[in-house]
Amino acid sequence: QVQLVESGGGLVQPGGSLRLSCAASGIIFSNGHMNWYRQAPGKQRELVAGIMTGGSTNYADSVKGRFTVSRDNAKNTVYLQMNSLKPEETAVYYCNVVFVVEEYWGQGTQVTVSS
Repeated sequence: QVQLVESGGGLVQPGGSLRLSCAASGIIFSNGHMNWYRQAPGKQRELVAGIMTGGSTNYADSVKGRFTVSRDNAKNTVYLQMNSLKPEETAVYYCNVVFVVEEYWGQGTQVTVSS
């Protein structure tokens, strides 16, 4: 059974930092392209960052220079370090893994940026 479990969300002040984690099980983690998405209330889900099997990364323009995605294949975990957070980045953050013919999603973790 495939499971992606996000953690690390919470309430943070504007300008603050959070580190999200996504622990995977039931998959060959090293074979999957890992992504972080977010969905704010009333908005579509959007891609925040991704990391390929080889380690190359991509980011949404809005988070470049502030967010860093990384993976630890030995721990079957992908991370999202988020710095200089803004109130408009309040959303549920989802972990996603993509293989050739299938993909899986986590349940999400809430990030609230507010003073």
